[in-house]
Amino acid sequence: MKAINQLKTFQRILEEYPAETPLGKFLPGFYRQNKQMGSTDRRIANRLVYNYFRLGKVLPNLPSDERLFIAEFLCNTQLNSFLQHFKPDWAACIGFSLEEKIGIVKTVHPDFNLKDVFPWITEVSVGIDKTAFLESFFTQPDLFIHVHNGYDHLVKAELSKADILFKDEGNGCFSLPNGTRLENIFPTQHWFEVQDFSSQQTGAFFKPQKWDSWWDACAASGGKSLLLHEDEPDIKLVVSDIRESILANLDERFQQAGLKKYQKKVLDLCQNNDQTLHDYAFDGIILDAPCSGSGTWGRTPEMIAQFDAHKIEFFQKLQKTIATNVVKYLKPGKPLIYITCSAFKAENEDVVDYLVKELGLKVEAQKVLKGYERRADTMFVCRLVRI
Repeated sequence: MKAINQLKTFQRILEEYPAETPLGKFLPGFYRQNKQMGSTDRRIANRLVYNYFRLGKVLPNLPSDERLFIAEFLCNTQLNSFLQHFKPDWAACIGFSLEEKIGIVKTVHPDFNLKDVFPWITEVSVGIDKTAFLESFFTQPDLFIHVHNGYDHLVKAELSKADILFKDEGNGCFSLPNGTRLENIFPTQHWFEVQDFSSQQTGAFFKPQKWDSWWDACAASGGKSLLLHEDEPDIKLVVSDIRESILANLDERFQQAGLKKYQKKVLDLCQNNDQTLHDYAFDGIILDAPCSGSGTWGRTPEMIAQFDAHKIEFFQKLQKTIATNVVKYLKPGKPLIYITCSAFKAENEDVVDYLVKELGLKVEAQKVLKGYERRADTMFVCRLVRI
């Protein structure tokens, strides 16, 4: 009976879920309207819905309950009562490898094609293992934190005291199980930032020098700036974003991290900003460009169902426009750090080609950060120098 009610709840969520809305925003509202659901009910509903969307566009014509059974089989490695109730034969094979489980699904649904999980797989950056990338969607990514210098031992002690399994990934990066309630373990302490593993790796490309002047052009809530400041505290920092509200979030994070000296500007980088920036010349610019976010869809798998291929071209044009408008404020011989959280070549290597051919930059180093290999986001970073 429980499994039947869980299926009914899942179907209600699917019916009420509005396209283009992140699940992370919709589900809390749904639960507020359904106060009879306890914490276990909410946790199971979360799992079912997210797993359902992890199928991407596989077998789109199947009824939603059948697609859910497939998703539950492929996304779980431990037995659960839901699958036992509806698919006992599959439940008995829950510990099989993903390849073996896909083979079992194909005996019932011969049209199952792994490539349909992410239908644009031919468009990804060079060097991405397509099969591994596709298979990664069936696993929920980990939660990662970046611990501020000197606080590693305190964070480890609190996590151990709370019986949280964690792994020290090096350079202040810890991985934890997704869903860890950090606010319960660290109610007042500000010893770390929540930041994906790959995002933390971009900091190795910054290489700031003492007294440099840097601009974090699409700063959002300031994660990259915090990495930059930790690497070299004695820099002059300018941060900007088009969204005033997210810069308020940045202020709070900077205050908690002890970063006090910086200039903040609300800028639309698709426009000419000479009136605001005409006196500026930077020793480094971080351009964490707006993008499709396709490298992060393991965390937000509902985006696969909402995405259209024409958006790739839209984001590429946006990235080229923004890059063109920021590069003119970069001193000769100094670096532009181009970053996306996209897996698409058109947003990564193709934009870098444009930066080289049209804007007079030279590539020093670039890398696809293969988050799919370690339960993290997949990103792209390139360090270019203005000639």
